[in-house]
Amino acid sequence: MKPNPKAFIFDLDGVITDTAEFHYLAWKKLAEQLGITIDRDFNEQLKGISRMDSLERILALNPALKDMPQEEKEKLAYQKNEHYKNLIKLIKPEDVLPGIEELFKKLKENHIKIAIGSASKNAPVVVEQLGLTHYIDYIVDAAKVKKGKPDPETFTTAADYLNIPYDECVGLEDAAAGIQAINQAGMFSVGIGDKEHLSAADYLVGDTTQLDLEEILKQYYLK
Repeated sequence: MKPNPKAFIFDLDGVITDTAEFHYLAWKKLAEQLGITIDRDFNEQLKGISRMDSLERILALNPALKDMPQEEKEKLAYQKNEHYKNLIKLIKPEDVLPGIEELFKKLKENHIKIAIGSASKNAPVVVEQLGLTHYIDYIVDAAKVKKGKPDPETFTTAADYLNIPYDECVGLEDAAAGIQAINQAGMFSVGIGDKEHLSAADYLVGDTTQLDLEEILKQYYLK
């Protein structure tokens, strides 16, 4: 019989709280400084990937910027993060997405570990502002992850720290790159969003209100 899952590893942006809008506004502001226009459709490509990878995709929109020195790119990435940090000062406990805290409580009752596997280096600050720190067993340090999503390293780092086999972990994501990372890690993937982007998920819900622990476990055991 399949063992019980021992850890749930959550993405942060778009899963626990919707900081995606803040990321979009910060990237949009930076892009405008460079004479580049981005819209919400383009922003879908930036979800779940690292800051530097996101910057590369934005710079690629203007061929004249393709040979920008690495030092200059790092300065731009730093500027974007400063824009973002100013925006996330507005985050408060009421910004936890519906159903998430209830799921956290049930996981704790069932002695299942909770980790955050985010591409954001600001994850600890956001989690603290949301008032969720006491639920979390581990937050992956994005600065130490060498390969961002869709590479599985973010999720395997969390499992390794908690000393839990990958196939006894559940990963929750709202981005295609994240689902790919979870699947490559050999974990059970829960997608939150639409089927068009997240068809590779082992189990898919439309939004966080549908994250029911019993149903997730049922699907997990069926796989």
